Amino acid sequence: MLEEFKNRHRVKLGVAHTRRNLSRPGYFYIPDAIEEKNKIEEFLKDREIEFVNLDFLNEEGIICKGVEADEAADYFIKEGVDAVFAPHLNFGTEDAVARIAKKVNKPLLLWGPRDGAPAPDGSRARDSQCGLFATSKVLKEFGVPFTYIPSSRVEDKIFQVGFDNFISAAAVVKVMSHMRIGQIGTRPGAFWTVKYNEETLLNQFGIEVIPISVVDLKRMTDDVLAQKSSEVQEKVEDIKQRIQMITLTEEELKKVAAMQIAILDWAEAERLSAAALLCSPAFRETMGIVPCFAMGELTGAGFPVACETDIHGAVTSLMVQAATKGRCETFLADMTIRHPENDNAELLWHCGVFPENLRAEDCEPKLADHYGPGIPGVGEYRIKGGDITVARFDGTAGEYRLLIAEGRGTTGPHNKGTYLWAEFKDWVELETRLINGPYIHHCSGVHGHIAMALYEACKYIPGLNPDPVFPTKTELDRFLIDLDK
Repeated sequence: MLEEFKNRHRVKLGVAHTRRNLSRPGYFYIPDAIEEKNKIEEFLKDREIEFVNLDFLNEEGIICKGVEADEAADYFIKEGVDAVFAPHLNFGTEDAVARIAKKVNKPLLLWGPRDGAPAPDGSRARDSQCGLFATSKVLKEFGVPFTYIPSSRVEDKIFQVGFDNFISAAAVVKVMSHMRIGQIGTRPGAFWTVKYNEETLLNQFGIEVIPISVVDLKRMTDDVLAQKSSEVQEKVEDIKQRIQMITLTEEELKKVAAMQIAILDWAEAERLSAAALLCSPAFRETMGIVPCFAMGELTGAGFPVACETDIHGAVTSLMVQAATKGRCETFLADMTIRHPENDNAELLWHCGVFPENLRAEDCEPKLADHYGPGIPGVGEYRIKGGDITVARFDGTAGEYRLLIAEGRGTTGPHNKGTYLWAEFKDWVELETRLINGPYIHHCSGVHGHIAMALYEACKYIPGLNPDPVFPTKTELDRFLIDLDK
């Protein structure tokens, strides 16, 4: 089942190759268009992108008539594509592309190969850029959002980075289109910050929340202990192999393992995308353990579980996970204190819920009692540094934003629980945005640069406004033109 979680961010692409309905040697010549079509599809195969094209439509597999648009769109819909790519092999057919995009209603990538020099007689083979200007105008008239890569060659870095960024953005849009978040227990009474409007999430974003109580989880965990003892023991042995410093008893460790299995069984039965879990005195009294380490294990395996019943945190975790196409583990952190010496660094921390497979190699992990209540089941370790992106999906009064910032791990004092010191370009700006926006202190982090993908995804998610701290909006707009920035 965990492989299913990891693979759910694969994007199926509908490729609508297009050309002008005109052909003669030197001008919009069909053999030239077919050659470029083959080159693009080889690129997609090398990237292991699942795609369908329009080979069924005509002998060339290239759309050049507006009347063919409905047939092409219906085929993409039937094939269940998650995004549409419209390479303009020459000038292209603007009305066909616009009608396909409008009907399929998925993220759209607009691009054409860079035109070569005119022939000695003055003839031009493509005029792809000219056609892209026409198509973009018609898309605006149709009210269709699109992503654009400046005219370039398939082998150019600007095309390859731009294409990968689009696929990541499409994966975010895909995961937002059918989220089911499991909620285990109500929010902690004092935590007003994690309040959410279930009706608004459903009506505005199609996000469903499926609740159960802590008592239900206790019953499911007990059932696993009674009926799946060999699976529980296998998981216990796996934990022991990875973590030598364990203060839990054997029975407590089995309960930690059984709870993971119980949550995954429930997630599979309800087809959940992620979960948010109550971690309060009531949970500890009912379960006899804290859920922190188990939540980190599930998150690290591809099923994000947010603490403190933070539904918005679970949504954000899925978004950042999708932007990496499921290749990187997420972590839900408190933004807690500024670095004692570095003015642009902040402590990203939580009691013990960061995935153990993110642990820094030079940090020995520990599975012990919670440093606060003294209840067993919490991890203690620093996670690896490197480039990171943090984000927060949140809103008030029906207005939702996605805070986006990029930083990098840095050194800092030792902490209890799980943590990472992270340095940002301008922490004061990020802190100010957190204070003045509809955000709380929770953020979802992931290793890598995905700010542009998250920013681009918001273009296709009605009612969600991007709120990038760094790069700035202007820098994001220049991203594809200045790749070295």
